[in-house]
Amino acid sequence: MFKIAICDDESLFTEELRELLSGYMTEKGPAFEIDTYSSGEALIELGIKIVQYNVVFLDINMEKVDGIRTAEMIRKVSREVFIVFVTAYVDYSLEGYRLDVVRYLLKGNANFQSKINECMDAIFDKMNYSITKRNFDFKEGSKEISLERLLYIESNLHRLEFHVMEDKEKVYTMYETLNVLDDMLSENGFIRTHQSYLVNAKHIKNVVRCKVILSNGAELSVPKVRYTEVRKKFIACRGEV
Repeated sequence: MFKIAICDDESLFTEELRELLSGYMTEKGPAFEIDTYSSGEALIELGIKIVQYNVVFLDINMEKVDGIRTAEMIRKVSREVFIVFVTAYVDYSLEGYRLDVVRYLLKGNANFQSKINECMDAIFDKMNYSITKRNFDFKEGSKEISLERLLYIESNLHRLEFHVMEDKEKVYTMYETLNVLDDMLSENGFIRTHQSYLVNAKHIKNVVRCKVILSNGAELSVPKVRYTEVRKKFIACRGEV
């Protein structure tokens, strides 16, 4: 399922864009869904669930949380989601470069449909770009997953549970020690927060009161003896985002 989000506070334009995208996708062939959001806040509240979308179309000039700020929050969660800025202005090139924006679409452009088509063609061409994936032999079968979508790994009764965000959070299991996965993933931004937890630092929202709070709302305990080290690593990783 190819999923698109439109985030714009102009309802008439949102409906126009939805219809143009629907026409393109219908002609292209794949199954698709298009969801709409009327504010940046609504989109940001999704947290890690934003990765359910292949493409997000963002109006830059929204009230309260504008498109630039919304894109920044999306990039803290994922670099996989394709972002397209939709704007009545063109003077945002530096922001677009920084946030790895695919295209700018200018509202009111006489050739808007052709611009949509060109934009989506470019996205489909880019969808094979390199991302960090690993193949794991789960009990459920061998599966290649993007490390960006791996929230955390939990050791539970001599097996590991991989919490992965796909269209929704899914759990895959394998028999292995957490020490082996810690060695394997330490260079990919994963932090050993507990004897039983290996957590993707990208999805830690905060470290408080001996627990980590994740972008999907989950809370995992941190022993007092690890708290200072975990918080230090979290702050260091956050500075690299």
